[in-house]
Amino acid sequence: MEKHQNGEDSKQPDPSICGYDSLHHLLKDNLKPHHFQEVNRLLTGLNCGKTLETIALPEAATALSVQHGFDLQAFGFHADKEVLREPRVVRVGLIQNSIALPTTANFVDQKKAIFEKLKPIIDAAGSSGVNVLCLQEAWMMPFAFCTREKKWCEFAEPVDGESTKFLQNFAVKYNMVIISSILERDVNHGEVIWNTAVVIGNHGNIIGKHRKNHIPRVGDFNESTYYMEGNTGHPVFETAFGKIAINICYGRHHPLNWLTFGLNGAEIVFNPSATVGELSEPMWPIEARNAAIANSYYVASINRVGTETFPNPFTSGDGKPAHADFGHFYGSSYISAPDASCTPSLPRNRDGLLVTDMDLNLCRQYKDKWGFRMTARYELYAKTFARYVKPGFEPQVIRDPLLHKRSS
Repeated sequence: MEKHQNGEDSKQPDPSICGYDSLHHLLKDNLKPHHFQEVNRLLTGLNCGKTLETIALPEAATALSVQHGFDLQAFGFHADKEVLREPRVVRVGLIQNSIALPTTANFVDQKKAIFEKLKPIIDAAGSSGVNVLCLQEAWMMPFAFCTREKKWCEFAEPVDGESTKFLQNFAVKYNMVIISSILERDVNHGEVIWNTAVVIGNHGNIIGKHRKNHIPRVGDFNESTYYMEGNTGHPVFETAFGKIAINICYGRHHPLNWLTFGLNGAEIVFNPSATVGELSEPMWPIEARNAAIANSYYVASINRVGTETFPNPFTSGDGKPAHADFGHFYGSSYISAPDASCTPSLPRNRDGLLVTDMDLNLCRQYKDKWGFRMTARYELYAKTFARYVKPGFEPQVIRDPLLHKRSS
């Protein structure tokens, strides 16, 4: 079967939406301007009462985008001007990308090709003045966990391994914090494998790591074949550019995960992901945005892009025929703000870099406005959870005494 350079089958269904690379572009091109303005207001919200602004990027970044064929978008969130605090504007970058070689290629070549593919995109982020850059989940390999084949464990590496060393050079060069989601091999603990995000400081140092808290067991997401739930809690990393946390992929389905990062003081929570359209696309624009609103922080959602085809067909236990891929990774990376506004998304069918300015003062302003921390009544839920985790838990259900009474 004919294949593209990135390993996708040329005969795969068109990943666009009616020929458009995003819902935003489809609506903009097919609605009257005043209709689109209202639809866009409802879909992406207003930032401080205004439509989200685009920002200009240096020619060096736009030239790299054109030369290497990746989408480049840039926006800016504002906060209200304060008397006692200066604005705290941080520039964040998100990268979504397809793999670079077919999954049948030599593993060394596959990883090297991904590195080469990302270099110009990272350079574009650096030349744009990005302060914090986040890559997609398991960016340094195909998302091969659907296969359940153990050979893909060869991609696992230590926290200070090849991928980290590759990114440390960019962190130093551009004075940039980088979040790198890798398949980790814990060499000090029996070579256990984890799904781990490494936080690289703007001086090239490793600030710390966070391991994925929730592992899906849904359809082809057979990730528990390779790693189990993480053991690092819900850490928040205080960096030169604010307090950041990482909620890896499936964790976005768990509200308490989002909540706990907020309780630990996060101002930006990154959600590096790998998820496909048939399973989760209707959820994608909702969950992170809800989390940003409920917890008064920014959420940066990154999803890989492309259809990855594997050499050996696999089944899903659903009675359907074996298949060699498990769907299209629909990209659509975007950023949500605490005031319910969000950026348009990157394309669902192309590599891309999203650059976004965010004033972190907006986090406190919306804590003050909505008072969610004051009204949350955490002690009420703490008591309920304490009862729930005990073997003898009984749900608080009040039954209608006449529910089963026979009518006369």
